Order: sequence, then C-alpha cells, then structure tokens
Amino acid sequence: MFTDRADAGEQLASMLEERGVDADIVLGIPRGGLPAAAAVAERLGVSLDVIVAKKITHPGNPEYAVGAVTADDVAWYDDEPLRQLGLDEDELDDERERARQRAEEKLDGFRDGRPPVDLEGKHVLIVDDGVATGATMRSCVRTAKDGGASRVTVAVPVAPSTRVPELEREADAVITLRAPERFTAVGRFYQTFDQVSTEEAVEYLEASAAPR
Repeated sequence: MFTDRADAGEQLASMLEERGVDADIVLGIPRGGLPAAAAVAERLGVSLDVIVAKKITHPGNPEYAVGAVTADDVAWYDDEPLRQLGLDEDELDDERERARQRAEEKLDGFRDGRPPVDLEGKHVLIVDDGVATGATMRSCVRTAKDGGASRVTVAVPVAPSTRVPELEREADAVITLRAPERFTAVGRFYQTFDQVSTEEAVEYLEASAAPR
C-alpha cells in the first residue's frame, strides 16, 4: 500500500530509474495524477506538463462511461458495453463533444495561457495515480502519439492485471508497481487518497516550470 500519491510517485520513479527509462517529458493526468507525475519528473530531471481526458458517458446514464476523449478530440471507446447496449460511436457524438469541451476547459485552466508542449519526436511518459478501466489513459496515449511522440510509456503505481495487456496494445511500454488480479478501486491501494484540488495541481505544474 502507498502512503499517498507523492510516495507512489517516488516509488514509481525508482522503478523507472532501475529500468533505465529516459523520457523527454512527463505528462500527468489531473488532478490525482499530478503529485505522482511531479515526483517522477523531478527525479528524472525532465519537465512536467498535463494531458486531460474526460469520460464519454451513455446518453441515458451519465454515470455509465463507455469511453473517453481528450481535449484534442482523440477518443477511445469500450467496444463491449457498446455491443451490449446496441450503440455505435456515431450515436455518441453529442456526448463525445460535451466531454471534449469539458476536457478543453479543464486543460485551459491548468495551462493558464501557456502554449501546449511540443511532443514531436519525444519519448513521452504518461503518469496517473492508477488505472481502473483504462479509458482515460488509452485516449491520452493516442493523443500523445497523434502529437508526434516517438515513444509513449505509461507509468502508474497500480493497475488491474487484466488492463495491463490492453494498455500494452496502445502504448510502447507499460510500467506499473502493482497489477493485482483482484481490483476494486485505485484508492484502496493508498493510505491517504484525498482529493487533489485544482489549485494544488496547478502548483505542481508551476513548480516544474520554474527555473532550476
């Protein structure tokens, strides 16, 4: 069990160093992924930026996620629930656009006028505090690749064992500290799993952007 997100990030950074992972930039998924991502970026000596995705939900049930989309309109859909519900992606255009707009607004708030980072030809490391369904992470991986990243590595403290192979089909590499077969929620693997406020998340980004 991890003490908190910062502790998870430190442990993740140690594993990355042991494996010789040499990324050009770390992208944290807000808000919970920023403390871990900041610890990784600090240890690796690279800059930290943010990548944002929002879940695409069922038209009649806003609590039922069927995919995710980033601010750049790069989406991933979970085929299984779509088949079960008899839906296709075209029928979710309105939900996709609403989710994309929320992601764009959130990203703008974190960037605060800073231009998007150039990913062309870079090894990008995407960090979150954990993976549950993997929808958000997969759409983020696709966005980084669409942005020209030469290599995309996913690094998370914990992910269900069933999701790791799925992520490996999207990313060039997946690194996780724990991949349990029995998985209920990311927060169950942390002693402290308080909400990260927007202000705290922005502080992580601003600290990384400050001259060293």
